[in-house]
Parts: sequence; C-alpha cells; structure tokens
Amino acid sequence: MDVLSASLGAERSVRRRDLAVALDGEIGEPETEAERLLLKDIERGPEVCVAGPPCQGHSSLNNHTRHDDERNDLYLRAVRFVELRLPQLVVIENVASILSDQRRSVELAEKVLKGLGYQVDHDTVSLDKLGVPQSRRRHLLLAVAQGISPVSVAALVQAYRVPDPERRNLRWAIGDLADCGGESEIDRPAVPSETNKRRMQLLIDEDLEDLPDEHRPPCHQKGGHTYKSMYGRLSWDRPAQTMTSGFGSMGQGRYVHPDEPRTLTAHEAARLQLLPDFMRLDLATGRQQRARIIGNVAPMKLSYGAVLELLR
Repeated sequence: MDVLSASLGAERSVRRRDLAVALDGEIGEPETEAERLLLKDIERGPEVCVAGPPCQGHSSLNNHTRHDDERNDLYLRAVRFVELRLPQLVVIENVASILSDQRRSVELAEKVLKGLGYQVDHDTVSLDKLGVPQSRRRHLLLAVAQGISPVSVAALVQAYRVPDPERRNLRWAIGDLADCGGESEIDRPAVPSETNKRRMQLLIDEDLEDLPDEHRPPCHQKGGHTYKSMYGRLSWDRPAQTMTSGFGSMGQGRYVHPDEPRTLTAHEAARLQLLPDFMRLDLATGRQQRARIIGNVAPMKLSYGAVLELLR
C-alpha cells in the first residue's frame, strides 16, 4: 500500500480490501451488508473494473492443487463485483492455464456477464507481441456494457502490437542498468550461496544458457523435472521468461544475468514487468516484500489498451 500510494501521489485514493470477505454474496443474490459497505466506499463515475485474480492456483509451478485450488474462486469474486457495480468495461487477466480450471471459472464468468447484458470476448495473448519483454502468455477476458462499441481481444492485440517484437528484448529493457553498481537497495542483487555463485560463473565462462546436469542439484537434473529454465542464464537478444517473485534465485527460473555472476535485481525485474522507474519500490519493507510486489504484477499493456479503446 505504501509503495502504491507514494507512487501515485497523495492526491490519489488507494484502498485495500479483502474481496473474499467484502464480496461475500452469491452471484445472482441480493447484495449483502458487507457488499453494500464496500460499494458505498467507492466513488461513482465512468468506470473500468480491472481484475487480476491470484494465478498461483493455475500456475504450472503449482504441482499440488493446480486447477482445483480455492484461490481460483476469486476469479468469480471479480464477476460478483461487476454484477453489483455494472462498470462500463471489465478486464479480467490471468494465466493462460485458467482455461483448464476445474471450477470452469471462465465459462461461468462469460455466462454471468452475458446475462448482465455485456458483450464478452476472451482469448489467450502472447505479451511479447505487445512489446512486453517476456515470453509470457496471458488469458484476457473483456466485457463491454451495452451502448459501447465492443472490443475483441484480437482487435486489441492488433491495435497495440509493436512493429518489431524481437527488438523488445532484455537489452531493450535493462541494458542501461548495467552500470548502476548497487547504489540503492533496488539495484543490489541477492547474495547467492558459494555453490550457486560457482554455477553462475560457469554459465558465463562457458557462454552457456543452461547449466549442465552434473552441476545441478539432483532434483533439477534431466528426467527429474520439466522446468528447463531453472538454473538458466538470460540472453540479451531475447525476452526474459515470465517474471515471478523468485527472480532473485537461479533455482527458481532463468534469472541469471547475461554478463555477471548474479541474478536479476529488483530494478531489472520491475523493468521487465513494465513497471515505471518512478514506482517507490524502495518503500517496501525488505527484499521479500519487494520481490512479491514485482512478481505479482501483470504487465499492464493489455489493460492499458482496453481502457484506451473505451476512451476513444
């Protein structure tokens, strides 16, 4: 909250609510007292509802409750908010694997929103086509109220795609940060173990992108996992992999810097998430909170384009 409030400015209104508690009514039922209080606290005006329900329940890194996780129910909490508030535009973004959710979240959301009179479209988008320097796919659901020109996901991507996605690579995003030298906390990388430091140095000395099996922990050797990017090194000439809160650990993804035996800094990871440099990440209370803030971000190019279309 402190990071967001300070970044947006004191005149902006930033509030925090637990929507699993505040939106406690069932879809199709009258509003509850908790919901009435929530809506009373929100100013009226031209409205856009942008939602990014927790994606961990659908993530390919979640081997325990994938596609059948109670956090997945929060997708329909966003739809409940729409039912009560009826904004002009609804943007719900999530990981591509939301379509495999055993709770049928997207299917149910589309049915409810169409029943409310919205024009609904949804599809999966490769964010690198929009200039996001990550090889990342997202599912986008768009719902537009009656009386407003419909916006399809395909048309949105066509309107806001960049002419040369391959140029939006790692160098484009963070090449100018090479000489920051750790002057601030957000420019200091995590301190690796001696073993991991040797692994990172090997990748650089041998000009490797993937760590040889004999240098990996047994659980990350070939045949023992399907996450090939673990312990990997980034390339200047390609986009990064999906940023998560684990960008400071080589054991959680391809997060080793192309030229230096270290993982990404918070500043570099934020750039790859398209977070502007004016974000006050220095106000986060510690490295772990800072990593969670950055890792939980969905690059805003999709929602940005959808809102611009509404304002046309």
